[in-house]
Amino acid sequence: MQGKQNIRSLSTEQLQAYFEEIGQPKFRANQVEQWLWQKQAKSFDDMTNLPLEIRPRLEQDFVVNALTIAEEQLSNDGTVKCAFKLHDGKVVEGVLIPAKDRMTACISSQVGCSLTCKFCATGKLKRMRNLEPDEIFDQVVAIKDMAQKYYNKPLTNIVYMGMGEPLLNYKNVLTSIARITDDNGLGMASKRITVSTAGIDKMIRKLAEDKVKFRLALSLHAANDTKRSQIMPINDQNNLDTLAEALDEFHNNTKNRVTFEYIIFKDFNDTIHDAQELVNYCKRVPARVNIIEYNPIDDGEFQQADPEKVDAFAAHLERHGVVVNIRRSRGKDIDAACGQLANKNKLANEAAA
Repeated sequence: MQGKQNIRSLSTEQLQAYFEEIGQPKFRANQVEQWLWQKQAKSFDDMTNLPLEIRPRLEQDFVVNALTIAEEQLSNDGTVKCAFKLHDGKVVEGVLIPAKDRMTACISSQVGCSLTCKFCATGKLKRMRNLEPDEIFDQVVAIKDMAQKYYNKPLTNIVYMGMGEPLLNYKNVLTSIARITDDNGLGMASKRITVSTAGIDKMIRKLAEDKVKFRLALSLHAANDTKRSQIMPINDQNNLDTLAEALDEFHNNTKNRVTFEYIIFKDFNDTIHDAQELVNYCKRVPARVNIIEYNPIDDGEFQQADPEKVDAFAAHLERHGVVVNIRRSRGKDIDAACGQLANKNKLANEAAA
């Protein structure tokens, strides 16, 4: 091997082959993986059940690209936002969202985003690169530690709803979930993990084909192609009809009901007519709906819907048999709420320069 390779980029089989190549038994790979993923070791010297002569060899051939917490902000409502510095100096953000019955980590899958959703601050950044599985995994570990630090509670849920489009980093996202759910990783249940997508029909079909066990959420925001394309250009290539077919296939293959995320904007998608269009769309795909309070970003193009309209919208859905939940914003004062992650910290600005 030439140069130092990120050891956590290797599969179990590749690591086994490495140990055989240097004259060691294959089970060393399992020992190392346990240190890396279950115990989150950042140094080969920590791997005390490995023979002393092997550790310098690992140090010679490999590196552990651990992220570091560059900045931590605590919201008035208890939400914690973290800026994570990656090994190459780039920065992504993650959020701990505390609630009475759960502790949720909201994590990123890309540095920036290639989509240009009009209401999202991340969408105004350029996509710099995909995150590696270990970089996604490390965000979860860091936020898990924060749940203990601030609330003395374990992490219960993970949502891939931070920076980036998870399904445009398909392989790395699924590999990260495999590590998070593995007994030699964090051992979290798949049903506690939700991947959120802006809607890429061929990748949703791929999820169906792979029969994934985690939950899927679609950022819908309008059950009308004209309106949805106006705020989400990706809808031009992935319209509501093709998405409905892909989501139905996902449900049939996985037996998991999809969640529609619906950010409600003042005088745009907040009428009873809009609600009825959503009711009709929910008849095509077994789904529940999360109505999300809009979180303003700098350009001021959209505004929050009036609370009375939000309640009337939700009531209309419920009257027509749709399971609906109104999600109030968390962490708005530190730009940690849905759609606000845009690396406003000084370190991120320097890294992007």
